[in-house]
Amino acid sequence: MSQVRLENGKRVIQKWDTVFKAISAEPRRQLIVSLLDAPPDQAVPLPESTINPNVPEEFENIRQDLYHRHLPMLADSGFIEWESEPLVAYRGPQFDEVAIVFEALHSNAIEIPDTLVVGCQRLEWEQQVSSDDY
Repeated sequence: MSQVRLENGKRVIQKWDTVFKAISAEPRRQLIVSLLDAPPDQAVPLPESTINPNVPEEFENIRQDLYHRHLPMLADSGFIEWESEPLVAYRGPQFDEVAIVFEALHSNAIEIPDTLVVGCQRLEWEQQVSSDDY
């Protein structure tokens, strides 16, 4: 195996690990979907854009978690950029690397098992839209 293929393989493994780590927490998933739904150059308000409507949380608790944990992780990977006053987030230069996962899920929602859909407003809606097209 050539050195270039080895290095490319390591790089792509690291990229995928970073993407899956980024989407391993609900507030981060909600934020990515909120940014997908917004125009590319528009900020989304926080913490509102990170809360699952089916599982409301205390704004102050989630705000603290966002500020100290979730936003820095997403920003360090280049997926988002954020500002603290007012607390908002924008798409980062690497946003497409994480957004593609949700675009693929949304476009294939009809194929996703109900155990991963029921209770997720967005996927439920995507399934309904897909089934209406048939």
